Amino acid sequence: MSDAKRVFAHFMVGNTYPYKGTDWNADMTQAASHGIDGFVLNVGKEDWQFDQVARAFDAAAGLTQPFLLFLSFDMRWAPLLDALDRDRREYSSIPSSSVSDTDHLCRYLRAFGSHTKMYRHRGRVFVSTFAGENSKFGQVGGMNEAWTFARQEMENIVPIIFIPAFFIDPARYPDLPVIDGAFNWNGSWPNHLTPGHPRHETEYPRLDTDLHHVKSLSKRLFMASHYGPDTWNKNWIYRGDDWLFVRRWEDLVSRRDAIDIIQIISWNDYGESHYICPTVRGAQPNSEAWVDGFPHGAWLRLSAFFIRAFKNGVYPRIERDEIYVWGRPHTRSATAPDSVPRPANWELTDDVFWVLILSSGPGTVCLRSGENAPAFTSIGYGINKLSHPLDVGGSMLVTLEREGQIVAQCEAKGFCFTDRPAVYNFNAFTAMSQ
Repeated sequence: MSDAKRVFAHFMVGNTYPYKGTDWNADMTQAASHGIDGFVLNVGKEDWQFDQVARAFDAAAGLTQPFLLFLSFDMRWAPLLDALDRDRREYSSIPSSSVSDTDHLCRYLRAFGSHTKMYRHRGRVFVSTFAGENSKFGQVGGMNEAWTFARQEMENIVPIIFIPAFFIDPARYPDLPVIDGAFNWNGSWPNHLTPGHPRHETEYPRLDTDLHHVKSLSKRLFMASHYGPDTWNKNWIYRGDDWLFVRRWEDLVSRRDAIDIIQIISWNDYGESHYICPTVRGAQPNSEAWVDGFPHGAWLRLSAFFIRAFKNGVYPRIERDEIYVWGRPHTRSATAPDSVPRPANWELTDDVFWVLILSSGPGTVCLRSGENAPAFTSIGYGINKLSHPLDVGGSMLVTLEREGQIVAQCEAKGFCFTDRPAVYNFNAFTAMSQ
């Protein structure tokens, strides 16, 4: 395979316990049809996850369209639990305190390192991580010594290119010769924002953390992140308003010369509300309350437009009018009879819905929610970003007219904005025109 610009989607194998081969096939077919080159398989320590990865490679081999896979070893919690002397049996993360813990990594490379559907960059097997900055692997010294040992163990099996997502200051990269590049996991959200920031900074936040990583890597590989939805549901939120999903894509396309790979986070991480899969499959991690009934498939179709721009270096010509809308289900200050309190930073979000229109020419847009007066605005050819206040009891409705005819319409069927939710839910509901 060539080293052309590529787009992958992060895939949580931990949510696939009941998967059959047909499930893998369906996910891969949907992803490939929207320009995604493959899945980044986030794997933990359980044997059943290994078995599911085998099914994934079998499914990829059976597709008619090209589709590649590579591994992201989930290293997040095990070292911290070891340090706290906590029982880690309930956690999926791969242990990394002892020399023998490299066996978990090597097992995957022995089984799949030579597979034709394993992604290779310049002839080397692509390997990534989620975290790992606290891993020791029984070595004396710091992070570089630990991962130099682990890398050597893996390279005794196959040559690798190592692009981890370490949660460290990028200024430390020059002291880590063991890495061939880095993945900026937190690059998509303005996670520096707090409710105390000025309104202007809240509405137009900096999205420049990639620049610090690229500068510190000194021409090593850089993998940028793109988030599907706009919130995490671990009882805090990052502001995802202001068309963040679109603005991040535009930012990545504008800087494509410095970016080798984009990794969309994620295909199916339901627990953290960031998923772009059009069909929820597998086993949710008790996230049904905020995922069921909240489709994100519109973001997948919208991503296809920007994926083409990233790969080709020029935006596709818009020949078909398309409308995309998204919004939250309840007022930000609503009080719910929920055992879990309102998430931290709830003040950062606004009670509006966000609109993106890919317009093939000039037209007039009508935006409506509930019984309040609709808003009308004129747009031109190209990418048009609009917003409109959400009205309690209302939905999200957008129409585009041209020369007196409705040429596109989007109604968020099944969505109703409320001020009396049963549970707190800062997840997004997305919809698109047909």
